[in-house]
Amino acid sequence: MARPHIEPFVDRDVPFKKLTLPGFPKGMQYKMLSLDPDNGACTMTVLFEPGYKQPPGMSYSEYELFIQSGSIQIGDKVWGPGSYFFVPAGVAIEQLTSSRGATALLFFNYGEPSWVESETDHPLAERQRFRAVNSYNDLQWSSTNFYPATAPGCMVKVLAFDERTQAFTFLYCMTPNFWQDNISYHDCAEEAYHIWGTSWMMQFGDLPTGGYFYRPPYINHGAFGCKLGTLALGRTDSRLYNHFHFNPWTSLEENKERAASRVQHWMPDLYKWINTHGHNHPVDFEFAHGHAHGDTAHHHGDGQVDHVHKRKKRRRR
Repeated sequence: MARPHIEPFVDRDVPFKKLTLPGFPKGMQYKMLSLDPDNGACTMTVLFEPGYKQPPGMSYSEYELFIQSGSIQIGDKVWGPGSYFFVPAGVAIEQLTSSRGATALLFFNYGEPSWVESETDHPLAERQRFRAVNSYNDLQWSSTNFYPATAPGCMVKVLAFDERTQAFTFLYCMTPNFWQDNISYHDCAEEAYHIWGTSWMMQFGDLPTGGYFYRPPYINHGAFGCKLGTLALGRTDSRLYNHFHFNPWTSLEENKERAASRVQHWMPDLYKWINTHGHNHPVDFEFAHGHAHGDTAHHHGDGQVDHVHKRKKRRRR
């Protein structure tokens, strides 16, 4: 991801804007939280106005939707606060309506927001990965599965996990008087939004309700704590490993070197292979990219599907 470091940002400090992108019905407003200028992937707070109607359709980029307040109806089922949807690229959902309005977090992971009316899935859509759950009512809290573990008092509910990248989306809560006194950084990018409550980070200060950050890899953060408790939604773009230390002044390059050194010790043969100067192109045996030929569509293997392309003959010049 090429998104810049954003921390802290509070969406309560900015007004909603009308969403006027092609394909999207009128009646949706947004606040942009972060944006990848290279591919259009983004994170937004969105407002569905009362009476909003979205016809059956699909997106060319996978997206995630988390309802914060109000309710939406998809098909015959009503979904309230805490409802979470993971929708792979090309998977069509039924008509979405909101009779009284709703606010939500909306994530387009690998491409710009898109919406195309359709009652059927794209030919290469991964329907089996679709997920819809009320996280408040139907999931249990568990201790963090991050390694090394955070201090006691932080719990998670895993909403989605990508077996290919090990990226995941999760709710997390910090109990009152939670405290962790060390510094950490990660090999992955991470972002989080405070649904309720305020936490404190030594480098960035308080992050209140409506607070958001997008943090690229290897940025120091911590110590951190929470006085009255916090409920938040977090996401990573790959495996989350906590590199803990106690020096807040280390640079990005120093943090990368330390992380690489650990990989060298954990997997010396793989580390040696990665650092060879040949052109190594490993075949993805488990997750086929799905490149098809002829008059068909292409699945990129990164959460996007293309429009249908017609193969054309090229003229020689």
